[in-house]
Amino acid sequence: MSALLQLMWLASPALPIGGFSYSEGLESAVEHGRVHDEASAAEWLSQQLALTQTRGDLALTARAIAAWACADLSGLRVLNDWVLQTRESAELRLQSEQMGRSLLDWLRNHHTASAEQILQCQALGQPTYPLVMALALASSGAALPDALMAYSFGWAENMVSAAIKSAPLGQSSGQRILARLAAETPAAVARAMTLAEQDQAQAFSPMLAVLSARHETQYSRLFRS
Repeated sequence: MSALLQLMWLASPALPIGGFSYSEGLESAVEHGRVHDEASAAEWLSQQLALTQTRGDLALTARAIAAWACADLSGLRVLNDWVLQTRESAELRLQSEQMGRSLLDWLRNHHTASAEQILQCQALGQPTYPLVMALALASSGAALPDALMAYSFGWAENMVSAAIKSAPLGQSSGQRILARLAAETPAAVARAMTLAEQDQAQAFSPMLAVLSARHETQYSRLFRS
């Protein structure tokens, strides 16, 4: 299968890893009035792309793809531990663990990664979503910028879907928000690759952490985070 088709598959909301069931604090932002219409939803997700995805998961995934390519198991363990330690709420950690576990099952069943790589991933103890997705992306043979754009666009589609359901917004509003995120993705990927080279992944996003923690006790909710 071509690298392009593999990236399209991995970025698809139909990938059975449960991404549709999480809002990453967005539902809590709606509950507390920080997101209430198309403009505020677009700004919230744009900021999340710049602050948590670019500086955190995308930069880390870039490093993890390189580590998988050279079978740097000690480096992969450090990166996986970083993800676990920087998820600032129980919900965010649960999401990373559950999606990582589900994606690993998908890789095992579709023979996308080698049996040895599957065992190496299991040896991480609790393989997280960015680390398992990095394995899938590395196995595709795609160029690093393309792999990271697929990762970013998959995240954007899930988040826009969450915004449509929780704000609530119409489909046209969702497509305009997705267009904005898509336009911002190339610069985000370029920035993440620079951070990966400098070993400066960051996870500091206090408002997201607070809202995610509040979501854990929110009375009425659609999403798991």
